[in-house]
Amino acid sequence: MTVSVATLGFPRIGLRRELKFALESYWAGKTTLTELQTAAAGLRALGWARQKALGADILPSNDFSLYDHVLDTSALIGAIPPRYDWSGESVDPDLYFAMARGAQGPAACGHSHNTTAQEMTKWFDTNYHFMVPELTAGQTFQIASTKIFDEFEEAKALGYPTRPVLLGPVSYLMLAKGKAVEPLALLPQLLDTYAEILARLAQAGAEWIQIDEPCLVLDLSAEQRTAFERAYARLATRGPKLMLTTYFGGLGDNLDLVADLPVHGLHLDLVRAPGQLEPALAKLQPHVLLSLGVIDGRNIWRANLPDLYWRFKELAGKRDLIIAPSCSLLHTPVDLALETSLDPEIAQWLSFAVQKIEELAALAKALNEGEDASFAAFSASRIAAVARQTSPKIHDPAIAARLAALDEAATRRASPFTARRDAQQKRLSLPAYPTTTIGSFPQTPEVRKARAAHIKGEIDDAAYDRYLRVETRAAVKWQEEIGLDVLVHGEFERNDMVQYFGEQLAGFAFTRAGWVQSYGSRCVRPPILYGDVSRPAPMTVGWWRYAQDQTDRPMKGMLTGPVTILNWSFVRDDQPRETSCRQIALAIRDEVQDLEAAGAAIIQIDEAALREGLPLRRSEWQHYLDWAVESFRITSSGVADDTQIHTHMCYSEFNDIIRAIGTMDADVISIETARSQMELLDAFASYAYPNEVGPGVYDIHSPRIPAEREMTDLLTLAGKHVPPRQIWVNPDCGLKTRKWDEVRPALVAMVAAAQAMRSKARIKEAYDAS
Repeated sequence: MTVSVATLGFPRIGLRRELKFALESYWAGKTTLTELQTAAAGLRALGWARQKALGADILPSNDFSLYDHVLDTSALIGAIPPRYDWSGESVDPDLYFAMARGAQGPAACGHSHNTTAQEMTKWFDTNYHFMVPELTAGQTFQIASTKIFDEFEEAKALGYPTRPVLLGPVSYLMLAKGKAVEPLALLPQLLDTYAEILARLAQAGAEWIQIDEPCLVLDLSAEQRTAFERAYARLATRGPKLMLTTYFGGLGDNLDLVADLPVHGLHLDLVRAPGQLEPALAKLQPHVLLSLGVIDGRNIWRANLPDLYWRFKELAGKRDLIIAPSCSLLHTPVDLALETSLDPEIAQWLSFAVQKIEELAALAKALNEGEDASFAAFSASRIAAVARQTSPKIHDPAIAARLAALDEAATRRASPFTARRDAQQKRLSLPAYPTTTIGSFPQTPEVRKARAAHIKGEIDDAAYDRYLRVETRAAVKWQEEIGLDVLVHGEFERNDMVQYFGEQLAGFAFTRAGWVQSYGSRCVRPPILYGDVSRPAPMTVGWWRYAQDQTDRPMKGMLTGPVTILNWSFVRDDQPRETSCRQIALAIRDEVQDLEAAGAAIIQIDEAALREGLPLRRSEWQHYLDWAVESFRITSSGVADDTQIHTHMCYSEFNDIIRAIGTMDADVISIETARSQMELLDAFASYAYPNEVGPGVYDIHSPRIPAEREMTDLLTLAGKHVPPRQIWVNPDCGLKTRKWDEVRPALVAMVAAAQAMRSKARIKEAYDAS
C-alpha cells in the first residue's frame, strides 16, 4: 500500500506577485502580449519545479490563470455572451480581458468599443472572486481555447507529467446565470464538448483528470442530482481516469449519489468535514482511489503531524491513498520563509503553501516508512502545537469578561428607523437622490511611494503626515467642487480596509509578503487573527476630524465591520469564529462611539463580506446569521437617533438573506448592482426593504467610464425595485484601485445623473399636483 502526495492547485501570483505586475503592465500598454505570456510561462515552470522539489508526487496543470479559472472554463467551451460580438474563432486575449474587465474604445478590445464586464461574485464562501458565466437560450458550446492542452504539453516538455484540472460541467452550470434558459437544461450540449476535451487530453497522454465539482457539498435538488448522474455516466469512459474533487465542505446527504458515480477517484475535504471519512469508506467501492484533504488549504495554521499520522496510519496500511490539501492552495500565501520580520513565536504556528506541501511530504513519508522516518518534522510540529496552546499571547481575561457582560440592549438602536430617519433628515438636510462614494479614492503610485518611503524610514512621521493632509484636503475640495452631498476623506493613510484596522487592534499579526489573489491582478494580505481582540486606542478619529474641518458638508466616518474583518482574515481555529467576531465588534463599537463624540453625523460600517461567510448548507445558515447580524448591531447600536449608520455590501446575492440584512437595521445600505443591471434589487423589492438603499451605478472593477445616461438608466431601473425616496446614488465599491483619470469623469457623470433624477422627480411632483 502506498501513500502519494498531490496538490490540487498552487498560488498563481508568484512569490512576489509577479503575475500582478505583468498583467498591469500589459493592460497599461507598457509591455507586449508576448512579454505577458513569457512571464506567465515562467511562473508556471517555477510552480511545477517548486512543488516537485517539495515532495509532491502528483502535480496539477491548468490551475494557473491570467484572471480566473471559471472565466478560463467559459473561454474553453466557447460560452461567450452575445454582447462581445464573438466570431466563433479561438478566444483571444482582448476578448478574454474584455469579459473580465469590460472594454472601452478600439484600443482596449477589438471586438466591441464599449462593453461591460461579466458579473463577478464570491467563489463559494471564500474571498476569491470568479466571473459568473452568462448563458442564453440556444447556447452552443465548442472548444474555443487550447489553454488546458497547451499547459499540459508545456509541463510535459519540462519533464512534469501532470494531472490537468477542469471545472466540472455540473458545477459550471450551477454557477452560471441563464437568460431565458435554465443553465442545467444545457447539460447535454455541454457534455458533448466536455467529452471532446477529455478525449483530446487522453490523446495528449493525460492519465488522470482532476475534475472539480465543488457544488457536491451544497444542498442539491432532484434535478441537480440527476444532472450529476447523467454527466458522469457520459464522461467516465471518455478517456483519462477521473479524480472527482470536492472541497469546502462535506458530501453529507450527497454521499450516496457520489458513491454511485462511475468515477475512478474521489477527493474529500477532511478539514472542513472531518467526519465524512468513515461514512465514505463504508459506501465507496474498493477500487475508488481516495484522495484525502488532510492539510488546510484555506488557512495558515501549522498542522499537528503526529495527530494526523495516528489518525490515518491504519487506513494507509489497508489501501493506496493520496493525501493532499483540502482544496487548492490558491487561498494561501506562497512561502512563510519570506516573513523575516514576523514575531518568531507566532511564525512557528504558521504554514503557507510551500510549508503545507512539506507537511504533506513528511506525513506521507511517515505513513509509508514509519513515524521515525519523519522524526524531525514531527518533533517540530509537536513543539509548535504545544507552544501555541500555552502562549500568553492568545487569551485576555478582560476581553472574556466584557463579552460575558453584554446584554440585549447593546444590540438595539434606541428608536425605530422611521423616527431615526426624521431626526437624521433634520440634522443633515439632504436632497433627494443624495450622492456619496463608498469610501476610498485612488491609491496612486505617488501615494504608495510615500507609504513605502515612510515604512522604510526614508521620510519621518511628520513629513508623511503633511503629505497625507495635502492629499486629503485636495480630495475634500474636489468633492465639494463636483457637488457630492456626503463626502469621504479618501483613506490615503490606509493600506487596506481590513489590514489598517487589524494593525491597530490587539490580537492581530501581519505579514510582509503574505499575498493571496482576490481577483485578476488584485491581491490582498489577510491579517492573522491569532489571539483575543481589543482596541488599545482610537483608530480613525484624528483623520475624520481633520477632513471634517475642511468642509461644511457631512463627512462620513469610515470603518470596516466585524464580520468583514473576520472573514477577510486568517482566523484562529482554537475557538468558535463567532467568539472572535464579537470581540472585534466590541472594538469597533468603541470606535463608533468615539467618532460620534467627535461630531460625526454619518458613520459607515462596511460589511462587504457578510454574505460571503454564509455556510454552504442551509441548515447552518440561521446560526451564522444570528451571530453575524448581532455582531454588526453591537457596533452600531450605541449611537443617538440622529447619527446615521451606513453599511456597504458587494458581490453577493441577497435574495436568500434579505431578512437578515433587514434586521441589521442600518439606516442606509449601499450595494453592488451595476454589473447585474439592478437585478440584485429584486430582493429588496420583494421584501419591501424599509430603510434606505444606495444601488451602485458605477462598476469600479472595470476601467470603463460610464456616461451620465447609463447611470440615469440604472437609477430609473432601481426606481422600479425601490421607492425613489429611499435611493442614494453611489459607485459599486471603493475607488482605491482605480485611476483619477477614470474616477473624475465617472463621478462627475454620477452627480449629473443624480441631479437629472431630482429634476425628473420635481417635474413629476408638479404634474401630480396639477
